[in-house]
Amino acid sequence: MLTTWMRALGAAGLAGSAAIHFYLYWGSGYADIPVVGPLFLVNGIAGAVIAIALLAWRHWLPAFFTLGFGGVTLLAYLLSVTVGFYGVHDQFNSQYEYWGVITEAVCVICGLVLLVQGLRTRSGAPSPGE
Repeated sequence: MLTTWMRALGAAGLAGSAAIHFYLYWGSGYADIPVVGPLFLVNGIAGAVIAIALLAWRHWLPAFFTLGFGGVTLLAYLLSVTVGFYGVHDQFNSQYEYWGVITEAVCVICGLVLLVQGLRTRSGAPSPGE
């Protein structure tokens, strides 16, 4: 039951982050920023693809990608707020930034919970033939 909820919540986090990145790419001028603009587009596509995989494929890999997606995206944002990221300096002062951090934190938490659940299930499951 927990696994099902974590997959649904993780997919919602992925889809939310993807939607924010798509909006910023097409609706806020990020498409014109070298390096970061294309990365926003890639982030939007990756978030959507991983969300579908997380819901459709009962395997540890989508959970791993969910954790990685959230972690790498948060790291890139942290860099942009502190030292800058390819010339972009954010200030953590817009709703898109707040929701981005929330959705990506959800990805990290859900991906981690799913991976731990998977390890527990595998280690406690009887081996074939027992």
